[in-house]
Amino acid sequence: MGLSVVMWTLFGYSLAFGGNHGGIIGDLRWFALNGVGWEPGPYADTIPHLVFVAFQMMFAMITPALITGAVVGRMRFKALFFFVAIWSLIVYYPMAHMVWGDGGFLAAIGSVDFAGGNVVHISSGVSALVLAIYLGQRRGYAKATYRTHNIPFVFLGSAMLWFGWFGFNAGSALKADGLAAHAFMTSSISSACALLTWMLIEVIREGKPTLVGVSTGLVIGLVAITPGAGFVPVWASFIIGILVSPICYFTVILLKQKLKIDDALDAFGCHGIGGIWGGIATGLFGKSSINSVAKWDGLVFGDYRLFLAQVLSIVITIAVAIVGTLICIGIVRIFTPLRVDPKEELVGLDASQHGENAYPSFNGFD
Repeated sequence: MGLSVVMWTLFGYSLAFGGNHGGIIGDLRWFALNGVGWEPGPYADTIPHLVFVAFQMMFAMITPALITGAVVGRMRFKALFFFVAIWSLIVYYPMAHMVWGDGGFLAAIGSVDFAGGNVVHISSGVSALVLAIYLGQRRGYAKATYRTHNIPFVFLGSAMLWFGWFGFNAGSALKADGLAAHAFMTSSISSACALLTWMLIEVIREGKPTLVGVSTGLVIGLVAITPGAGFVPVWASFIIGILVSPICYFTVILLKQKLKIDDALDAFGCHGIGGIWGGIATGLFGKSSINSVAKWDGLVFGDYRLFLAQVLSIVITIAVAIVGTLICIGIVRIFTPLRVDPKEELVGLDASQHGENAYPSFNGFD
């Protein structure tokens, strides 16, 4: 995250939001935030330009962090560090510009993304899948039974995400108004419905609900509503949340049990697939009367153009993520192997990569 902050404030924000070159990338007019002050900027007349930079910086920080969940236990820290830097430069900044920047290509074709379905979740989820496939399975993956390390911490983290996500989704209205309230409510409903639906699936298939499942459900409900939080009617958020759980649940089973892909924390199954469903759902249920940024109504209201624009934007995002990730892998490989040695993996990455132990033995004098 420290790397993301430094890159964003030096040149990332300017490349994403400064100027326009071919609808793909910006320029360096705001290098090191030169010229960015307390007055409202070109993207929001309700908040200082510097606040907008800080708000967008949170997206730039969290997006590459989502990728790391797929490569747990087998990727060199040095390789991961370089990967995040290059990926931010050639995938995230162009995606942010194409979707949210002035003159961005995906915005120009009529697609919409209220708070990061394409920019954050699909891009990181697809990149995580590509990286997990390239690295291969963890040692003994086919034989090992992986259990959740700390269930209370999982739920604590999910609860913090649930609370903080309102800042992302409602905050994307960039003012405290009706649209922000609308996004807040659609986000609440979608996450709650997804939580309950995931719980129901577990009860049907396993006989009992789990706290980890509940935590997963609420997060994917938030992922799914992210692109349409400020575009779809409140009633549509019930449908989006109810359907995302079975979609993601069975995708995770397919990836892990059938295809044997070791996406350790289900980054693609939850963020990638959840984001794809959310983008499609926005094309189905979006209404221009809720937010005029949408040029057309969704497919269920009789207009196909928004739906087609959403599908096209998703396909382009997937392509950018795949190609960008492969380029990143190719560049990083020049300087260092991406995967740790078998001995380092057996010892554990805490010790081999950082010389630390998360749980040192306690002898009464520590």
